[in-house]
Amino acid sequence: MTPQKSTPGVVKAKDDSKQLAIPHRKTPPINWTAFLEGITRGKTVLEYGVNRTIFAQGDPADSVWYLQHGRVKLGVTSKHGKEAIVSVLGDNEFFGEGCLAGQPLRLSTATAVSDCTLYRIEKALMVRLLHEQHGISELFLTHMLSRNTRFEEDLVDQLFNSSEKRLARVLLLLAHFGKESRTETVHPGINQEHLAQMVGTTRSRVSHFMNKFRKLGFVDYEGNGGLTVNNGLLSVVLSE
Repeated sequence: MTPQKSTPGVVKAKDDSKQLAIPHRKTPPINWTAFLEGITRGKTVLEYGVNRTIFAQGDPADSVWYLQHGRVKLGVTSKHGKEAIVSVLGDNEFFGEGCLAGQPLRLSTATAVSDCTLYRIEKALMVRLLHEQHGISELFLTHMLSRNTRFEEDLVDQLFNSSEKRLARVLLLLAHFGKESRTETVHPGINQEHLAQMVGTTRSRVSHFMNKFRKLGFVDYEGNGGLTVNNGLLSVVLSE
């Protein structure tokens, strides 16, 4: 008799006439806010107003931050004073995790773009949680891999695409564009100076492209200063 190959995730009955499918166990989603609220030592809940610095480039890297609600920008400044925005973070995102990899000093400055609710988690506590709780470590690793992929895409975008395409991509990312949505709104705290620092171009170039996008119906400005992004802007990113 020729032995039959086994199928991963399936256990055969003794008479070899039935197969019992065993579903792979999935790690249940974690409510990070509820989880962190249950910790009494090693974490602090803080409120930050608009434009307040959370930590500065060169500060000791001694903690991980969790953004429960709000917007935070991560920016870097060269020794010649040139500034650039690396990323803009939204609800339920971690940042400052470089300390877990032995980073002694902050490589960027974190600034509140809107009113924010944040959790400051001491490095020792975060290391212990990652070692002791597998569900936490799996989800945190997934978060970091997703962030790393985003940074790689940003680098490719910066190296090979025009400033017009880079701006279109940044706007879609800031709007958290969904597959089912036709329009989404960018937080009003993001202005053209921020966009210029993220794209790596001048504010005048950003203004030029924004006017062009507006005439084409890809973006529109709301009364409260917010910016609406239409899914037609994808055509700029996808164009050859």
